[in-house]
Amino acid sequence: MVFLPKIYKMAKVLAIDYGKKNCGIAVTDDMQIIASGLTTVASGELLSFLDSYFKKEEVELVLIGEPKQMDNTPSESEVLIQEFLKKFENKFPEKPYRRVDERFTSKMAFQTMIDSGLKKKQRQNKKLIDEISATIILQSYLYNK
Repeated sequence: MVFLPKIYKMAKVLAIDYGKKNCGIAVTDDMQIIASGLTTVASGELLSFLDSYFKKEEVELVLIGEPKQMDNTPSESEVLIQEFLKKFENKFPEKPYRRVDERFTSKMAFQTMIDSGLKKKQRQNKKLIDEISATIILQSYLYNK
C-alpha cells in the first residue's frame, strides 16, 4: 500500500504595484511557493477588480508596494497609495495587508524583460512592466517570509 502525503491548500497572497494610471497585480499559487503575474488593472477599477477576485479566490494577505526614495523617505506617489489604502480598508476591513518596499522593482522588471529576450516594442509596454513589478514585490516577500 502506498501512502501519499496530504496536500494542504493554503490561501493565496496577492501583490499590487500601485500606479497613478495602472496597477500591476501578481498572485501566488495555493501553496504560496510560486509568484506569477496576474494582470494589470486601471487604478480606478482596482477596488472593483479586487472585489470580484476575492469572491472567486481565497486570499489571506494583500501586499502593496511602498515606494521610497533612496534616503528612505516616501516617494511622491505615496499620497495616491494612501488614498487607495483608505478605500481598501473601508471596502475590505477583514482583509489584512502589508506594505513592501518596492524600490528598484521597475528597473528590475525592465531588466527581466531584456533578459527574457523581449523585443524593444514589447519592452515599452508599461502595463507589462507593472505586472512584472508586482511579481517581483511578491517574490521578494516569499523569499523573506
